[in-house]
Amino acid sequence: MSSKELPLKPQTPTPGLLLSPLSPPISLQFIDLSYRVKLTGKNTCGGLARGTPQMLEERTILDGITGQVASGQLLAVLGPSGSGKSTLLTILAGRLPGRHGGCVLANGRPASRSIFRRIGFVPQDDVLYPHLTVRETLTYCAMLRLPRSGETERRDRVRASVEAVIGELGLTDCTETAIGGAFVRGVSGGERKRVSIGHEMLLNPSVVVVDEPTSGLDATAAGRMVEILVGMARKGRAVVASVHQPSSRAYQMFDALLLLAEGRCLYFGRARDAVEYFGSIGFAPGMHVNPADFMLDLANGVAKMDCHGDVEEKISVKQSLISSYDRMLAPRVKASVNASITASIAYAKATTIGNDFSCAQYLSKLEERKKGAILYIAGTDVSFYVHQPGSERSINQKEAKDFTRISWFSQFSILLCRSLKERRHETFNSLRILQVIAAAFLAGSMWWHSSIKNVRDRLGLLFFISIFWGVFASFNAVFTFPQEQAIFIKERASGMYSLSSYFVARMVGDLPMELILPAIFSIIIYWMARLRPELDAFLLTLLVLLFYVLVAQGLGLAIGAAIMDGKQASTLVTITMLSFLLTGGFYVQDVPNCMAWLKYASFTFYCFRLLIGVQYRDEMSSYLGTSNRHGTSGIREIEIEGQVSIAVSILALGAMFVAYRLLAYAALRRIIV
Repeated sequence: MSSKELPLKPQTPTPGLLLSPLSPPISLQFIDLSYRVKLTGKNTCGGLARGTPQMLEERTILDGITGQVASGQLLAVLGPSGSGKSTLLTILAGRLPGRHGGCVLANGRPASRSIFRRIGFVPQDDVLYPHLTVRETLTYCAMLRLPRSGETERRDRVRASVEAVIGELGLTDCTETAIGGAFVRGVSGGERKRVSIGHEMLLNPSVVVVDEPTSGLDATAAGRMVEILVGMARKGRAVVASVHQPSSRAYQMFDALLLLAEGRCLYFGRARDAVEYFGSIGFAPGMHVNPADFMLDLANGVAKMDCHGDVEEKISVKQSLISSYDRMLAPRVKASVNASITASIAYAKATTIGNDFSCAQYLSKLEERKKGAILYIAGTDVSFYVHQPGSERSINQKEAKDFTRISWFSQFSILLCRSLKERRHETFNSLRILQVIAAAFLAGSMWWHSSIKNVRDRLGLLFFISIFWGVFASFNAVFTFPQEQAIFIKERASGMYSLSSYFVARMVGDLPMELILPAIFSIIIYWMARLRPELDAFLLTLLVLLFYVLVAQGLGLAIGAAIMDGKQASTLVTITMLSFLLTGGFYVQDVPNCMAWLKYASFTFYCFRLLIGVQYRDEMSSYLGTSNRHGTSGIREIEIEGQVSIAVSILALGAMFVAYRLLAYAALRRIIV
């Protein structure tokens, strides 16, 4: 097998599905890719020794992987579980920047962030909003990804793009069906995977990287999926896909093949030549079998179909395959990649993006463009391209123009609409509504028609309202960013929107969603408990409670964004709210000096103080005389009322409202995308 057997020539995209301005062709080259992770080690005694540093064990996921994929080509990555397929694809898609060895090149040059944003990446797990329909999912994606244009033109273009993707991917019958998820019924697994691919196709990317698109599908659906990938490649895109146990029919559609085992490369080249290569090194199949099954057996160390062998034999087979690749194929692959890099650089200098010339076009203009003509040789194919003066500058200008994002306000409005549609199902969940209404009626029954003169009982009710909504709001908010982390990272890595537009849309969208249930709760309990009957007292109580809910929600958002783990974040919120409960001013007034500062950090304390001010309006002392027979037990209530002023309480809650959200924003900024 010689290096010129590899199809290296970039192909010009053919007319077809034009969703956004046509992305220029990109050929990817990857050289000596390696990736290692450090694992926690255990000592020989079965546990960690006290006072000794924790030992770390380094595990190699990828080790010296070299190859390439040209535009118009489908590269299939095969290998058993744990061989490093997903890690390789994640690196090629630019989702592990700076955390791996080796380099990824695009058209012979180091891939920049703008290049990676033109790579469509479909991860193994479908990352989609479960409650949106197929059409809504693709529509919001198109609105965020298609570049700026006139409002009417943009609306028509979005509609046409969505319909084109739906038609090309065979999603016509499920456009109005919800995507679904673990707890929501929706489209089938194959349809969900096609929606994920369509989500990336709306950008019309130059490169598409798909991780295990056929997993969980039957042979027919898997074959249809591979046909879709081949069709995408034939339109001029470079397509890389890891395929789990492809059928023989699907295997025949692969252009190139990369076989991995334990992070090492066993084969890279034309898919149709793989079986012949393994036969040449002594591993020919004994019967007619699916080539993919045969190679997966080899990658697992099984050399004979009727014998699985012991551990030592499997290791010996793998070592033999690795050494054969290093001796026979690796030098040729590296030479081929180097030749491709040189050709790609010449190709980039010789073309203006979107205006490349075919052989016939070149020959007709040869007399006019004699100067600067460059002969591009790739494999055995020869094509001519004309170098235009200043073409590199034109490339940069056109790239910047074509991939300019929509305005910040447009991002905000689109994300706000999407958030409201998705979160209405979560916020108005029947169990959540039942929980709030049941708590309201239970508390209203306990404090049924309570008297304003019974100060202790009234204070107990006000403190219950404070602590219930502090815990409820913060505990629900703590899962917001951890649950959306995968979608957020995926969309941000694609450059769909800025962090600020996402964050502001999320905060604004929370206002109507998070405040309706507290308002219903307040209406029920206020009249059942017969709190102060004046309208202004009711409105002020409602206003204080709603503002307090937003502050408590901010705490949950900040902790969730900082930890990004739902279980750990909920534990920390529980501990925090427990400390706020104890220092809220109802259970203990004589707080020890060493703990006094915690009281002033508690938003429950300030909310409790404001509710007392609304209900008693500095008249508590007059009611204490009628409700306390011994005349001295009301001192505690007077102390609660006089600890901080209403103005200080409002300012403190306002500062916390802003501070918690700034902390959440800062925590999100540190997430690498």
